[in-house]
Amino acid sequence: MVTMEPITVGEHTLIGVEVRLPKTTLLSISTSRGYIMCGALDVGLLNEKLSDRHIIAARAVGVRTLSQLLAAPLESVTIEAERLGIVPGMTGADALLLMV
Repeated sequence: MVTMEPITVGEHTLIGVEVRLPKTTLLSISTSRGYIMCGALDVGLLNEKLSDRHIIAARAVGVRTLSQLLAAPLESVTIEAERLGIVPGMTGADALLLMV
């Protein structure tokens, strides 16, 4: 099952997506510029194989809900996210505010 819901961060309304799969759930919250995602996101792939796309993204691991994704410290970020000041350890919500 796929669900989408509005997520409020600061004064911004973003898009939260939850994809329930067998034995796992994919989570993402996106802005018009970038997104944060659960541990399924391959940051290395984005930085290496897809570097020409300049993707702004970050990953948090061990999260099971969109609320947890917002609150969790980021485990890894893309090079393009770093250029915006997004760094591992900051919360997902703080990273999203830099992406809007």
